[in-house]
Amino acid sequence: QVQLVESGGGSVQAGGSLRLSCVASGYPYSSYCLGWFRQIPGKEREGIAAIDTDGDRKYADSVRGRFTASRDSAGHTLYLQMNNLQPGDTAMYYCAADLGSAKRFCAVKVGEGPSFWGQGTQVTVSS
Repeated sequence: QVQLVESGGGSVQAGGSLRLSCVASGYPYSSYCLGWFRQIPGKEREGIAAIDTDGDRKYADSVRGRFTASRDSAGHTLYLQMNNLQPGDTAMYYCAADLGSAKRFCAVKVGEGPSFWGQGTQVTVSS
């Protein structure tokens, strides 16, 4: 069982930056792919970034070039550096984990999401 706790959300103006953190606990968190998802009001939750245990990364087209995911050397903290934030980035951001690969945003099976989720942290971007 993996437990995930996000932090770092808040309110910023367009063009600003935020850094989200996700701390994983429970054995064996270092064996898990960790990813970031977000849910924009009125839309389905979407994967935006993931790093797997091979160090492979994947980004959604909507954030590539603006957001950077990284993981500490111990493998138990995942970060999301978000630059040039826009009002369209306003969403609840979630950390997730599973044994899948980054190319599937950590999901083990195609069409399914990761098994473990944090409680989410709100990001609000004003124009």
